[in-house]
Amino acid sequence: MINTNVTRRRFLSQAAVGLGATLGLPAFVSSADANSKLQVACVGVNGMGLADLSEIGSHPKVKFTGFCDVDKNRFTQADAKFPGVPHFEDYREMLTTLGSRCDAVSVSTPDHMHAPVSMLAMRLGKHVFCQKPLARTVWEARQMRLQAARSGLTTQMGNQIHSAVEYRTAVKLLKEGVIGKIKQVHSYIGVHGRQYSNRTDRPPEAPVPESLNWNLWIGSSPMRPYASDTYHPFKWRDWQDFGSGALGDFGCHVMDPIFTALGLTAPLTIRAEHAGTNAEVWPGPETVHYLFPGTALSADSYLPLIWRDGGLQPPLLPGEFKLPKGGGGSLIMGEEGVMLLPHVAMPRLYPESKFKDFKFPQVPGLNHWHVWVDAILAGKTTSDGFHYAGPLAETVQLGNVAARMPGVELKWDAEALKITNSPEANALLTRNYRPGFEVKPV
Repeated sequence: MINTNVTRRRFLSQAAVGLGATLGLPAFVSSADANSKLQVACVGVNGMGLADLSEIGSHPKVKFTGFCDVDKNRFTQADAKFPGVPHFEDYREMLTTLGSRCDAVSVSTPDHMHAPVSMLAMRLGKHVFCQKPLARTVWEARQMRLQAARSGLTTQMGNQIHSAVEYRTAVKLLKEGVIGKIKQVHSYIGVHGRQYSNRTDRPPEAPVPESLNWNLWIGSSPMRPYASDTYHPFKWRDWQDFGSGALGDFGCHVMDPIFTALGLTAPLTIRAEHAGTNAEVWPGPETVHYLFPGTALSADSYLPLIWRDGGLQPPLLPGEFKLPKGGGGSLIMGEEGVMLLPHVAMPRLYPESKFKDFKFPQVPGLNHWHVWVDAILAGKTTSDGFHYAGPLAETVQLGNVAARMPGVELKWDAEALKITNSPEANALLTRNYRPGFEVKPV
């Protein structure tokens, strides 16, 4: 294991030099030859991090140069798949130590650390693959989009269903107008924002495991005591300081084909309804009403999209239509038919009598991680880069802002990055950062 004892002063000075040298075209694209391998470093190497690095590492043109995790016990499976990769505890030290031996970074941390890690990596000229929901706040999602564009980088959000045959097929059908222009969308998922840890308040403090650097795990969020089986390694999703609840977990999946097919960008208004929450955890079952401006594929000048989670489901339709229990997906109401797009399964078209002889097009599925690697090697962008993923993530996190002010219809000015009718809600677009983990504006 590499000794990563880098002083803060040395880190800051080296980062500044690296930033100044990489604001143009990333070095890999400008100097690569046919035999070069893409040097990738990974932040978060277990759970979804292990899934991400396994897929990225299956590309023949990838070489891992660094694995970073705040828990020393979480390297075992990654090491078994890709032995000999140096270990790091602090992503800042890893990026500084590796320098030119890192072309790209995969970010698979809890939500609150997506932006701090990704923004530093991009400012150092590294291409970034970042797990959904891209960022913990609306403001962070905007900065990530702007930084990717400024640095000329190839980026990808980790909503892998974007590349799956099921969602790609649905997108093609919607774009081709198989169910006509779209009147309304109902998206839903079975989980809710309290069921990961099943708590509504902080449990008693417990000793920090010897393997875990709790300070680095807390990262950008306010310090709090460690508690057993509450935050690390997975149950952080419930907590507003760290995760984004059910909407953050699944919104960038389930709403993705709607955004892709219909060309959605930013809602005009957002309103949430639920039974109540507090300042610690996300709400239980909730309904979030979005109103988008119409597009060329919508039936009207406005398009309603209603999100439900925690077992709440769209209204039933008459006749032969039956909504599967549990799970999730989208019910897409068109002028000439209805599409049910389960998460994750092939789309179904209704009424069945109309579409019984319909032949579905053959749409290939893609490896979402390889799409990113191939685009870097070719000096291109991806369809799920931060230019697209940023607005989708903003929409998801606007729903979480509304969830903290239930019953209030929030008016969103996307160009100004402002909620215009509520200073209280507007303050929730961003957050404060602990020193050393700040996200600087672009």
